[in-house]
Amino acid sequence: MAASDKKASIADALDEQYYQINLDILESFSKYRPPLNLYRFKEDVARVLPYCKAGERLSNEQVEQLAQLVDEGLVFVSRADHSVYVKYISYQLDLVLVDKNLHETEIADIFTQALTRRLGEFFAQPVPMVFAKLWTDMMVLTEYLYADSNRIRALSRRLHQVHNLANHSFNCGVMGLAVHIKAHAKQYEAGDIKRKFLDHLTAGLFLHDMGMSKVPAFLLEKDKPLTGEDRGKVQRHTQVGYEMLAKLDLRFPEVEECVTDHHERLNGAGYPQKKQAGALGQLGRLCALVDSYCAMTVKRPFAEAMEPAKAVALLSQDQGYDQEFSRVLQALVMLQIKPK
Repeated sequence: MAASDKKASIADALDEQYYQINLDILESFSKYRPPLNLYRFKEDVARVLPYCKAGERLSNEQVEQLAQLVDEGLVFVSRADHSVYVKYISYQLDLVLVDKNLHETEIADIFTQALTRRLGEFFAQPVPMVFAKLWTDMMVLTEYLYADSNRIRALSRRLHQVHNLANHSFNCGVMGLAVHIKAHAKQYEAGDIKRKFLDHLTAGLFLHDMGMSKVPAFLLEKDKPLTGEDRGKVQRHTQVGYEMLAKLDLRFPEVEECVTDHHERLNGAGYPQKKQAGALGQLGRLCALVDSYCAMTVKRPFAEAMEPAKAVALLSQDQGYDQEFSRVLQALVMLQIKPK
């Protein structure tokens, strides 16, 4: 039996309890001290048995043997160690594209942890060197979604429940992609949506609030209404974000629209320019909707989280938001909360 055939037959039998790892994953581990418990499939007894414990030092002979066993498809990681595996892989996100043994929900966990952490790092230090790492991970996400846009569904079920800038940006990025994909399902299925557009849309949605990283923390953490002066400082974040794009060499129209227009409203009630329907593009409308929805449905210093169904109902009745996107968002939310 060929090694590839052996791998497939073993994985089918053990998939619910173990991950079967490949050489790409193994080579990303510490060579002499694997970070997880590893298991070996013993063919003579048709059972998975312990091979080495997490952090246990391997000899040179064991390192060579382990590589050979992995090549033969005989090494596994327990799904009971899922949280550890997720944390480890999230630091080398491109591994999700080569590990064919991960479930879609497990990959969603990895993306959630990786992107939220990268966003937090970037907002803490918004410089090109840190941004490059975030961009790399966002491009792993777009590659993953471009192969099958329906994969966004698992991610949209992993929104953060407590507000901070990184959590909010992740939530908006995921929900914005979910709404756009559902609203343009036929185009995605037909391959009419170009990868470069998806790259830029993703960056715009995840980075739309980047200017907030320059707002003093005490303003963001206030549990009382802002004064007029404070509100002015906060509202300047759209212009600040736009200025940051130039420093990052990120002047793509899709990204700029999300950054500058996510607080504009179709009825002219938004800011900073009080644009109205005719002056607002599709992506600005999309980002405005998901920005509001994601803010309303998490716990913030000055407000408790609103139930998703109530939030989308209010947004769908508000003439400041795009009604087509509102209907799509409402359909997505109702599908998620529908009893299974």
